[in-house]
Amino acid sequence: MKSLSQEQIDRIIEMAWEDRTTFEAIKFQFKLSEKDVITIMRQEMKSKSFAMWRKRVQGRKTKHTKLRENSVKRFKCSRQRTTGNKISKRN
Repeated sequence: MKSLSQEQIDRIIEMAWEDRTTFEAIKFQFKLSEKDVITIMRQEMKSKSFAMWRKRVQGRKTKHTKLRENSVKRFKCSRQRTTGNKISKRN
């Protein structure tokens, strides 16, 4: 796993908590696999918070592009514009 700034780690955590942001989107922006994201979440969160997040995202269709229905639209957080998120700038 590459070295990340605290700002990048905070953004990864924020994206991981968002229901409609896929692990593939995190991989595209930060070059981190789902396993890497899980490791970051485990290291950065309290154990109860991590367990709650893990239970919530496990098998969730919106967190995996291949499991999504075609009707799910891309969600943009109102704060996403100011984070430098490359995903929001793709056409």
